Amino acid sequence: MAEPVDGPSKEPSAPWGKLKGLAGKPALPDNWRLVAGSAVLGLVVAAGAVFAAGPWDNGQRTAERVRAADAGRTGDAGHRSPATGPGEPAPAPSAAAVLVALGTGRAPAPAGAAPALTKALDRLVASHALGTRTAAVVVDTTTGEQIYAHGAGAPMTPASTVKIATTVAALSALGPDHRIETTVRAAPDLRTVTLVGGGDPTLDEAGLRALARATAGALRDRKVKRVALTYDTSAYTGPARHPIGPNDNIAPVSALMIRAGRLDKSDHGPAPRSADPAADAARAFAGYLADDGVTTTGEPVSHRAPARAATLATHRSAPLSALVERTLTLSDNDLAEALARQTAMEAGLPAGFAGARSAVTARLKALGMPVKGTRFADGSGLDRDDRVSASLLAGLLARAADPARPELRPVLTGLPVAGFSGTLDGRYGEKSGGAGLVRAKTGTLTGVNALAGTVVDTRGRLLAFAFLTSGTTAPGDAEKALDALATALATGTR
Repeated sequence: MAEPVDGPSKEPSAPWGKLKGLAGKPALPDNWRLVAGSAVLGLVVAAGAVFAAGPWDNGQRTAERVRAADAGRTGDAGHRSPATGPGEPAPAPSAAAVLVALGTGRAPAPAGAAPALTKALDRLVASHALGTRTAAVVVDTTTGEQIYAHGAGAPMTPASTVKIATTVAALSALGPDHRIETTVRAAPDLRTVTLVGGGDPTLDEAGLRALARATAGALRDRKVKRVALTYDTSAYTGPARHPIGPNDNIAPVSALMIRAGRLDKSDHGPAPRSADPAADAARAFAGYLADDGVTTTGEPVSHRAPARAATLATHRSAPLSALVERTLTLSDNDLAEALARQTAMEAGLPAGFAGARSAVTARLKALGMPVKGTRFADGSGLDRDDRVSASLLAGLLARAADPARPELRPVLTGLPVAGFSGTLDGRYGEKSGGAGLVRAKTGTLTGVNALAGTVVDTRGRLLAFAFLTSGTTAPGDAEKALDALATALATGTR
């Protein structure tokens, strides 16, 4: 039986890359962008405050929405924003309260946690719904002050919240503009071409067809109409199967695949998976070459590209900023494993589970994060041997809000919005005080529930939080208890 994991969402699908021809110029319009999030409707809560969350472009937030100015205002007039300069998005009236954490705006609110909030959090943390063990940390992202802690440094199974660590490490190592390349290389005699996977699980049929079209054009220019086709997955090392074994939540981890080896029309969530996604991609590529007038001899075979092979065509993924947002919004396990391996490759380590573990750990340590007791058995959180602390997760989110670390901002913009997007789409009802306010990564395995993200509190502070549990017996009740913790941060006492 498959492990329970973060559920599917209603996020729209989106293409993920662009193609370059031989000259390095775009062969397709460069309009394949991810908008990972949801424009959130104005919400009237508690004291009549209005919030909205939205839009960003390729990982760089273009507007932060926060608490409206007066508790007493309602209606249209209370929702209007002050004028801004040409081309600038209009923030909500009190946007400075959250933007200060991102490097703009006025000074932060007074430090510390109000006694009523501390008491409320203590009560909520003690809920039986949270199982036999709970860890909780809340950090003021502007000051770095830890304003609440319970079992802060205890290593616990994070489930999918480990993707926060995976994505921070990848962005830190590679930068938000990095793209993963899938290439086609030709032997010096032009008798063999090799489809070389670079580790992009978002490559889809349209991207592969465009890559074949560019390849066929390059071969025709060289008067070549018949080739042998091989495929190269050597960018990755070690076992392809995740330790959990064959599972609809993840494909064999391969450097070459189409749509993460999905055998149905889905673009996220559990799905039947190919047993050999690289071979399937190569066969599809052969068919696309044939459509463009280039015949391949026999079945494609796995073989490393010759050292002196020339590159005929290249497909480039969406920027890493967009891939990170997708990873977090949709809890994409295949993409998380790919990002962990990209981090290993950048560090010069073997791109397998062990190399990724070493690379992610080293990268976070270089950021000054508390890595004692951590274990990154995988990049996705499906492995129950993963161990992180609530202190580490909250610290990573605070680091992503640091004005000195703009390259990490996609970690914040990729977090699902409570009640509206990604794996939080079906949580936080309309009457919840946290709907539209809480942004968080979820984590779910049998007996494990977690939530880690950000929220703006009633004092205008951007808070980072991490709540980890184990020994839960009723997942639905555990999720409600976690949501109540995050909501208490937004509302102050509830």
